Amino acid sequence: MTTAPSVNGQVIGQAHYATRAVLERLLAETGATFHESVALNATADGDGSIERDRLVERMTSTLKVDTTTAEAALSGLLAQGLLEEQSADVARLTLTAAGKETHRAQRAGIATITARLYADLPAEDMAAAGRVLTELTARANAVLAEG
Repeated sequence: MTTAPSVNGQVIGQAHYATRAVLERLLAETGATFHESVALNATADGDGSIERDRLVERMTSTLKVDTTTAEAALSGLLAQGLLEEQSADVARLTLTAAGKETHRAQRAGIATITARLYADLPAEDMAAAGRVLTELTARANAVLAEG
């Protein structure tokens, strides 16, 4: 019987990259990049509209990317017609009808993938993993904030 390894950076990284590869394959079907999908999701979370600066900050802080990378994703979404700048306030971005449809398709695909990947994992294991990963994220963010 093989014993599962303890949680460490390598195990977390392997899980991240394996699930990210599955997600990237899904996103390729919708024509969106990972960063663009994060921006669409964040905009949808704000009832389909979000301040551009807030969206960039959310992307840079959670994805650990620079502002140029976040802005490139937003420019791509604007060029594809998935986001638009509100005419009265160019600092605010809104999902277009096409953006809403792309987001809906992504969410449906992610729900299918999630059901498959997490199907038979015990709820208590998932809760423990969630607690550990949340704490690791907070600690890593604290180290990054120290400079």
